[in-house]
Order: sequence, then C-alpha cells, then structure tokens
Amino acid sequence: MGLFDRFFNGKAKEKALIALAVAETPLAPEVKKPRKPRKPKEPKVKKEEPVTSDKEKANQLGLPYVNILKMELDPYDINTGAFELDWNDKFILNLIRAGYKIRDDDTDTIIAERWFQSVCRNVALELYEQQQADPENRAMASEMRVVRAKDLGDGRTEVS
Repeated sequence: MGLFDRFFNGKAKEKALIALAVAETPLAPEVKKPRKPRKPKEPKVKKEEPVTSDKEKANQLGLPYVNILKMELDPYDINTGAFELDWNDKFILNLIRAGYKIRDDDTDTIIAERWFQSVCRNVALELYEQQQADPENRAMASEMRVVRAKDLGDGRTEVS
C-alpha cells in the first residue's frame, strides 16, 4: 500500500486520478470578446492666461509705472548716452501734481524728461556730498586747489 493509499481510501485515489487527467487535458482557448474601440483622448487644452506686462498690471491696479527700456552709450565718448523710458498716464499725473509741469503746452515726454533730469541731478549731488564728507577726499581736494600767485614785477604775475 502506497503513501497515497494510507491517507485516502481507494475511491479517493480514483477521484484524484480523474481530476489529474482532466487538468492535463488541454482546454479549448477562451475566446475573448472584442473590446469596444476607445474614444480618442482629446488633448487637454490649457487655459491660456493672457500674458500681461508690468505696465499693463500697473494700469489694471491704477498704479504709476515707469521703466528704463534701453540705455545707449557712445563707445567713443562714455560721457554721452541716452535712456529710453516707458511710463503710464498715472505716472505723468503724479509728476504733474508734484510740479513737473511748468507750462501749459508741456507734453508727457517733456514732463518725464524734466523728472529724469532731476533724478540724475540728485544722484550726482548725493555722490558729490558723500565724497566731500569723507575727510581724506576733502584733504586731497584742498591740496589740489591751492592757487599760488607770485609777483614777477613790471605788472606781471605768475599763477600756479
């Protein structure tokens, strides 16, 4: 008597052999139902937010706006140059309230130029005042500005 027979009686052996034979016989392949065609995916359309510039944002918020668009320097004379400014109406109105409109026929460009000249002048004066406040620079400047006059006679004077 085999090990299988010990655990199961003879009828169980027959049932197990039949189940094993059935399991080994190839079954007909299952026929799959054809899939329904998928709907083509529509590309997600991103909501395009309109690109707004800083000037447009300032206009929407009612804020003054000014910007330097371009700066040009003469390559042969670095002291000569030009700035191109961009501004909105609110900025010009603020300049008019601040007193930059002198004549009735002043255009927006003239008012903005007058303001920009004032800003540049204030920057130059501030730098000059800072330089003069430094004792070392003040001492050098006073030494450089010494003017000496020597009377040579006959109405002539040597200035150095």
